[in-house]
Amino acid sequence: MEAKQLFEGVYSIDGKLATENMDPGHRVYGEVLVPYDGKEYRLWNPYRSKLAAAIINGLKSFKLSKSSKVLYLGAATGTTSSHVSDIASQGQVFCVELSERNMRDLIKVCERRKNMFPILADANNTEKYSRSVGTCDIIYQDVSARDQAAILNKNSDMLKPGGYAYFIIKSQSIDISKNPEKVFDEALKSVSPIFEVVERVKLEPFDDLHMFAVLRKR
Repeated sequence: MEAKQLFEGVYSIDGKLATENMDPGHRVYGEVLVPYDGKEYRLWNPYRSKLAAAIINGLKSFKLSKSSKVLYLGAATGTTSSHVSDIASQGQVFCVELSERNMRDLIKVCERRKNMFPILADANNTEKYSRSVGTCDIIYQDVSARDQAAILNKNSDMLKPGGYAYFIIKSQSIDISKNPEKVFDEALKSVSPIFEVVERVKLEPFDDLHMFAVLRKR
């Protein structure tokens, strides 16, 4: 077996993406657990995680670290956010989720992970959680809403100057009648007063009609 580090907290185990499991012996979404050199790794499925897909597709601007404080918007049941939790093992991951059904599963994940904090809230209503979160290093946004750019702009008040946002743009949630590339461009233009675009990564074949953008707060 061969293992190498790709980014801080992100590994390739025999050519497959993985993070070191901070909750050894336990799975979050049925992922494969791999013991190696006295540690346990969770294989990271790019068909289940847009961040994993972006890394495999050549993402260069990876800003997560073991001490990162992350505001995760649209945490769903904890698939990607749990891998973020592995990476930010000494940091904090504030997981905002609107669906009560998803939240039930997310809470179970957070109960086992000391650095994950579930927040049942609409990402449009930042006043419900801004005090709890404070200032963060990174925003990760993966929400299915028409006003995705506006949501990111609202939450940017919690991002430190020079901080980074991982902005997953879902064209079909914004306007199914427009060319996806035009939707991506318009969304990035809408956040441009606050953010500069550092990188854009397409997610095919893992995810269609999505753009993964890395932004830096001005």
